[in-house]
Amino acid sequence: MRVKTMRAVTAVVYAGALLVLGGCSLFSGKKPSNPPAPLVEFTQSLKVHTAWTQSIGKASIFTFSPVVAGDSVYAAAADGTVARIDAATGKVAWSIKAGMNLTGGAGSDGTTVAVAGEKGVVLAFDAQGKKLWQVQASSEVLSAPAVGQGLVIVRSQDNRVAAYDVATGERRWAVLRTLPTLTLRSAPGILVVPQATFLSLPGGRLSALNLTNGGPWWEMAIGDPRGTTELERIADASGTPVIIGRDVCAVAYQGRVGCFDAGSGTAHWVKPFSSGVGVGSDGKNVYAADEHGAISAFTVDSGAVVWQNKQLANRALTTPVVLGNTVVVGDFEGYIHFLSRDDGALKARIRADSSPVLPNPVVAGSNVIFQTKSGTLIAVTSE
Repeated sequence: MRVKTMRAVTAVVYAGALLVLGGCSLFSGKKPSNPPAPLVEFTQSLKVHTAWTQSIGKASIFTFSPVVAGDSVYAAAADGTVARIDAATGKVAWSIKAGMNLTGGAGSDGTTVAVAGEKGVVLAFDAQGKKLWQVQASSEVLSAPAVGQGLVIVRSQDNRVAAYDVATGERRWAVLRTLPTLTLRSAPGILVVPQATFLSLPGGRLSALNLTNGGPWWEMAIGDPRGTTELERIADASGTPVIIGRDVCAVAYQGRVGCFDAGSGTAHWVKPFSSGVGVGSDGKNVYAADEHGAISAFTVDSGAVVWQNKQLANRALTTPVVLGNTVVVGDFEGYIHFLSRDDGALKARIRADSSPVLPNPVVAGSNVIFQTKSGTLIAVTSE
């Protein structure tokens, strides 16, 4: 097939990705295309309960991520809702309407909260919910903006990365990255640290950019496109990279999982892996859920496999997060599962609601906070 325009390419990209990967949790936790494993019976060895819940608004076809900054959780929804919530009690400090539908968010440093609006609009609000500014990105934005080090950093679907002044919205720099013919319609994350930002990019690239001017520090392939067709060659980096000491660790769809030197990009270890969501860590191990629902624990230093749990197969799992002595994931039916950090055994289960859990939970103190497709924001804790 001959594709003549960028619009046509985009249409093929989106249609092809949705056709092949429509059951993946990349797409707001839709029901998996392969038969999901039934929930296994087990003796719960850990007491878990809901600390609080709030209704934030539906996600529609988009992926929204709560973010923790200080003692607050910031969250957004497709209908334009943006809210600040006390992370410990669930009390709503404020809830506003952005004035348009939203496609991504939220990002915050505790002083500024940023979200992505329809048609590529980026909006920023202060910690009291007052609108500061809005700017126009080069195309639709699905990933939550990252806020930190005086910048709001945004990646748009044309693979342009732009940094805006957190106070004024003035664009500081923009970098256009090469966009493969086919990519996932996904929302990979952006990590901001002093002097650098780390990005998961289409084509299976993990990139480190200089915060001052957007110049590349290094770029590493964690997903090498392979196969005879363009669909088979989709290999996009997934989720948000995590910093563990001097390492940055990440994973790709139809690619690899691994840890790299944050300063140089030198690979410390990589292993074949395919995931549509990111990795979690406790500083000792890296935890990842593959596209088939198997959860694996790898040592940070060498990548040795500590354990693997396949009991949640094809349940469209979220990014694993660590809470106490457990690894926690959500699934497409709204269940939240607690696994032992030591051996991966199931320890507890609780349900948020009956809709899919969105891919990027966060930890705030003794709570792990999930957002669901139907709009439930839930904080769960263990005893």
